[in-house]
Amino acid sequence: MQRSSTPPIVGQQRWRRQVLPTLRGTILDIGAGSGVSAALLHPGVAWLALEPSPGRRLAAAVRSRPGSQLLTAPAERIPLEDASVDAAICSTVLCSVADPALTLTETIRVLRPGGVLVFYEHVAAAPGSTARRIQRLASPLTRLLDHGCDPCRDTADTINRAGFSHVHLETLRISGVLGGLAPVIHGYAER
Repeated sequence: MQRSSTPPIVGQQRWRRQVLPTLRGTILDIGAGSGVSAALLHPGVAWLALEPSPGRRLAAAVRSRPGSQLLTAPAERIPLEDASVDAAICSTVLCSVADPALTLTETIRVLRPGGVLVFYEHVAAAPGSTARRIQRLASPLTRLLDHGCDPCRDTADTINRAGFSHVHLETLRISGVLGGLAPVIHGYAER
């Protein structure tokens, strides 16, 4: 694993604009939400939008994009064959799934050899920090109001232990009042 600290601000939208257009082949969008990734993917990719409770916006995004498919299932039980996708997208999802480790095991299962998971996730603040204490206090509320989000998860460790052949992970410094309370990681993990 390679881990570094990146001083510039890199927001989720900027990350999407930089990373998603580079993906090719069959792409699994884990926790596709409203389908915002669809518009940023290369026109030639097959987009598989995985969401346990898809809404109208996601259904419309799937219908509007040729070669796409809606998969209604939890991330812990991806309804795809082994080694059937070239890349997977995981963007602020691992904080809210019931079992992040199982989600990553399933992701590795469906990735083809050499396939890649690209991720952008907020993570727990440093142990013992004021930000971590605030995250712990806020977590019952965020789990209730933010799709089950648990801000205290050590997602970087979960990704590193998942069994990928290579993980490249960067920690981002986000400015602003809440930025210190919600550290972010991004990177890729290869099968």
